[in-house]
Amino acid sequence: MKLQLGGVTPPFWKRGQTSPARVIILGFLLLILAGALLLMLPISTRAPGGAGFLEALFTATSATCVTGLVVHDTMQYWSEFGQAVILLLIQIGGMGVVTVAVAIFIFSGKRIGLKQRWVMQESISAPQVGGIIRMTGFILRTALAIEALGALLLAVRFCPQFGLWKGLWYAVFHAVSAFCNAGFDLMGSEVPYSSLTAYVADPLVCLTVAGLIIVGGIGFSTWQDVAGNGRRLRQYRLQSKLILLFTVLLLAGGTLYFGLYEFGLPQWEGLGSGERTLAAFFQAVSPRTAGFNSVDLTQMSELGRLVTILLMLTGGSPGSTAGGFKTTTLAVLVLSAWAVFRRRSNAECFGRRLPDAVLRNASAIFSLYLTLFFLGGALICCIDGVPLLDALFESASAIGTVGLSIVGTANLSAPSHLILIFLMYFGRVGGLTMIYAVTAANLSVSPQYPQESVTVG
Repeated sequence: MKLQLGGVTPPFWKRGQTSPARVIILGFLLLILAGALLLMLPISTRAPGGAGFLEALFTATSATCVTGLVVHDTMQYWSEFGQAVILLLIQIGGMGVVTVAVAIFIFSGKRIGLKQRWVMQESISAPQVGGIIRMTGFILRTALAIEALGALLLAVRFCPQFGLWKGLWYAVFHAVSAFCNAGFDLMGSEVPYSSLTAYVADPLVCLTVAGLIIVGGIGFSTWQDVAGNGRRLRQYRLQSKLILLFTVLLLAGGTLYFGLYEFGLPQWEGLGSGERTLAAFFQAVSPRTAGFNSVDLTQMSELGRLVTILLMLTGGSPGSTAGGFKTTTLAVLVLSAWAVFRRRSNAECFGRRLPDAVLRNASAIFSLYLTLFFLGGALICCIDGVPLLDALFESASAIGTVGLSIVGTANLSAPSHLILIFLMYFGRVGGLTMIYAVTAANLSVSPQYPQESVTVG
């Protein structure tokens, strides 16, 4: 038993035990700071003198937290060295700091202890500690294979357009950025911040990028289920079933909205029927934490911006390259509401009952994300005087680690940039991880007070 002076729990940085949550948040923080220092070097920028600290910190945070919000166009401002630093931060941030660290241990032949396995389990949201090293190897092999395939497909388009070496670099950069759900691009050589708008009618580029985003965002444990069970859906874990179901529902709903309504508005008359279908699918995929856009978002209607905000807040899946509010959290809340409507005592799905603790966690995360989302948007609106909906769009893009912007992140002030940095960091490490990192490690038994009902509704 640990003695505490005066009954006061010491702050987390003074306690001897280091929890997985603390390792994760400190790992991301150190990576961001290291990336910022590298981006401040004169060799990292095209113009002499290097980047300022806030610019470097914002870019390093956006890359590590796989967001894609930028204060400078990546192609025009950062040199080849700076772009390589950004790509490395995206890869490590997308795969997870702990995953990469354990991979280095594996390749160096060093023994992985139980503590490292415990941290690894928390990092990739694995169901159990057993087999965690084997799962790490599977994740790394699969991720690199998928990125290589994506780069090969993109090279078919980029090499003829930009030349062999530049085309290969573009293909690798965008494949990694898409798979890691980062949204950084190198297409601003002629028009800054243009993203993939030049390829709105190109199925090869749009479908390849969209496919990489989806695969990277469904989660490592879901990959394992798909690889191990194939079409035997009954053998999948409940989490994998919920992830796949709600991913399909969100993509279908977004595609139907953009295809049937948004891109039928007068401002999109320049798009043909095939282009509208492709753009609708791409814009349904991209807000799911990726940040690429194939159309000019400033032309989007207010309803379109609101729908995009909702898609951005949803985020990817647990243990994936994506950040933000998770699909499983949304699934638990929907199933709980459905249970109430049906007057059932428990939330159920696919013949399984969800524990009450899962619902409490989902409710806490949902409340926390919404609070920070609204607070961040309100502060940006007050500080920079931008319309509230556009400020909320920026806030959702940051906390959902998406990277889409309407007002232009570069046009915001330094205080707003600091707000976005915090939101991006919070959105990547996760709500529960942040909470567990700053609260006591030991669980205390709460007293059982008399129960009394409260009317709600």
